[in-house]
Amino acid sequence: MSEELLINVTPTETRTALVENGMLQEVYIERTQRKGFVGNIYKGKVVRVLPGMQAAFVDIGLERAGFIHAGDIAPLDEDGMEDRNAEIADIREIVREGQSLVVQVTKDPIGTKGARLTTHLSVSARYLVYMPYTRHIGISTRIEADEERDRLKSLVQQCVEENEEPDQQGGFIVRTVAEGVSEDELRADIPFLYKLWADLEAKIKAAPPKTVILEDLPLFMRTMRDLVKPHIEKVRVDSREAIGKMLEFAESYAPETVKRLEHYPGERPLFELYGVEDEIQKALDKKVLLKSGGSLVIEQTEAMTTIDVNTGAFVGHRNLEETIFKTNLEAATAIARQLRLRNLGGIIIIDFIDMKDTEHQRQVLRTLEKMMERDHAKTSITGVSELGLVEMTRKRIRESLGQVMCEPCPVCNGRGRLKSSETVCYEIFREILREARAYDNKKFLVLASQVVIDRLLDEESANVADLEEFISCSIQFQVENIYSQEQYDIILV
Repeated sequence: MSEELLINVTPTETRTALVENGMLQEVYIERTQRKGFVGNIYKGKVVRVLPGMQAAFVDIGLERAGFIHAGDIAPLDEDGMEDRNAEIADIREIVREGQSLVVQVTKDPIGTKGARLTTHLSVSARYLVYMPYTRHIGISTRIEADEERDRLKSLVQQCVEENEEPDQQGGFIVRTVAEGVSEDELRADIPFLYKLWADLEAKIKAAPPKTVILEDLPLFMRTMRDLVKPHIEKVRVDSREAIGKMLEFAESYAPETVKRLEHYPGERPLFELYGVEDEIQKALDKKVLLKSGGSLVIEQTEAMTTIDVNTGAFVGHRNLEETIFKTNLEAATAIARQLRLRNLGGIIIIDFIDMKDTEHQRQVLRTLEKMMERDHAKTSITGVSELGLVEMTRKRIRESLGQVMCEPCPVCNGRGRLKSSETVCYEIFREILREARAYDNKKFLVLASQVVIDRLLDEESANVADLEEFISCSIQFQVENIYSQEQYDIILV
């Protein structure tokens, strides 16, 4: 499989696209005015304790206070390290209002919710994540070979035991990109992380509350750290400044990736050249067309995302059951891609077309599971429920593509629907009746959109005449082109 990373850098935003076999699979967007906060460390201030929820709100200097659950506050032993055997204490015994608390963001603010926080702090390098308050050494679950897991764990344990700085007692997690790397490459990360944490500790002691202690790298540098894996063939960047910084990083931490970095100086925009712009626009639509003629309808709400699979024009070669099976198989592959591309998280309900054959159900479910194995986010898929629905979860860390690029419609207030012109006409009739009872008036002027006025003068003209007779007042109409279909005003003349 051919995989490439495309990085588009402008003064206002940076975008990274992961392309597999010429098809966009994932897109990351970071805007200068609205950067993500995941990974940032803050010295915050507890502003409210919620005993009923066993949680607290912490002011970290952002627009909304962050949220931390009691289970995300690390209990420490006598040596100042995380006590993994300790039971979760009552939130009132752990924190108090006005207290300073050093926290790290695990989830960006989404919608009306503030950032999700933890005191289980960690800092990252190319191959290792350092956890200053734990002695645990772990290996990424994406490294599956037992022999390689044992090798990496043994190497890190050996490096920790050889550490000449007894004050540094933290633990490590070996990242997925460390699979197959040499001992020297792995060792190089450890003194860097020790030094980084020592500097951060000094900053924490001196900083006042609501201060940023550590800000994560910009998107193009995080791409180098997190996404440039051995199977990535090329990393194309359209910014000379960004490619220069990425080359410096690569020469110091990942020399094997230097040859894969490439500056794109072409006049035609990089994302346009690869068709990425078109795919991003399609990913903002509710409907996704399948090659077979079927389609997906994807609805994202605050509580969950629902995906409905429809057949369309495809009729199969033999019978209806075959048509349904083929469409569902294609839909399973398309759904996995859309979840990654749109970055949809939380609870996801998939309504495949009903299949009577249990073997067909099993194959469709297996196809979905296999395609989701490529996903960077953690996912969990259940079987087919009694209602024929597939329930799954996908870890939500940052905002979805739609949340980043769109906002609720000011006309329909995010409902996705407008009141019909008929409904608006009847609202106008009721409002005129109320006004006629309240005021001694001889004439009303109705201001509304073109489509509503047209209906009042045409289909509803008989009703208008009856209303004028009933209230003994004349009613006049005036089109306001700036009004939406739901807007209207009634003026006493």
